[in-house]
Amino acid sequence: MSIAPSAARHADLAPSPKAASLGPKPPRRPKRPPRNKTTLAPLTRTQMLARGALAMVAAVMLGFLVNLVGLSQLQHLISQQQLRGQFTEELASGTAPVSEGDYNGVLLPDGVPVGRIEIPAIGVSEIIVEGTGSGTLTAGPGHRRDTVLPGQAGVSVILARANAYGGSFGHIQELPPGETISVITGQGESIFKVRGVRYAGDPAPAPIASDQSRLVLVTARGAPYAPSGVVRVDAELVSKVQAPGARQTNYYTLPTAQRELGSDLSTLWALVFALQFLLLAVALALYSWRLVGGAKAWVVCAPVLLLAGILVADQITRLLPNLI
Repeated sequence: MSIAPSAARHADLAPSPKAASLGPKPPRRPKRPPRNKTTLAPLTRTQMLARGALAMVAAVMLGFLVNLVGLSQLQHLISQQQLRGQFTEELASGTAPVSEGDYNGVLLPDGVPVGRIEIPAIGVSEIIVEGTGSGTLTAGPGHRRDTVLPGQAGVSVILARANAYGGSFGHIQELPPGETISVITGQGESIFKVRGVRYAGDPAPAPIASDQSRLVLVTARGAPYAPSGVVRVDAELVSKVQAPGARQTNYYTLPTAQRELGSDLSTLWALVFALQFLLLAVALALYSWRLVGGAKAWVVCAPVLLLAGILVADQITRLLPNLI
């Protein structure tokens, strides 16, 4: 009996040496069913408008915070550096103002330097500018136009902010009686001694004689950026009294915007342009959101929205009380 065919069949079924060395094949994993991809429905017009309104509010609030806490301090520092250089040159050339007009008799515009005040006890070293409007006081302490310059016969009033834009007078209420204040103008240096601090309702000091000089420092009191009133520091001149310069402005013609806690509405037009820029930036962001998606739109439009918010916030700040 022949067994050759059966042996041949078994030989065909036997694994080859190569396959035996590789081992058995791993079992196949079952194919997973495809996931259902959910697509978000496009935003309705109402949802788009709501998102745009929220973007505007967020941009303004963030810009307001960045402007008041950070950029306003930097802006004040830059302004003071420029004013210090200008006033130093005018002192050297003898053209520093000694009245409400310049050496040519032209009325001084708001924001020009008229003096330098030094209060070592609270670390104040600032250039004083002419005018006390909200926009003017972003540069530094301002001299009220209806009063004489510091050191001249009469009463001189200096206003400055308590918190934003350097917060030059934020600590004047800490000045004790007898503390020294130095003011340099085009007529030289004047030395004052602090008489006291007074608040609303406190009695005002007695009027001075015609040959005496008094300096009054004024700023806001209360919570930061939320003034509840004003604080005043009275100081008497102890050095030589200077002759007063001519004044065109008096108490009755002084604009309300330049009085204590006054608001300047003359720059409303600038706020309108800033708001238009913000609206354009929001429209661009919403269009980009639908065109390229949220992530790419955020990268491109966030800096533009922040810039627009800062511009709007800066103009709103100028509408707030001038001593904040």
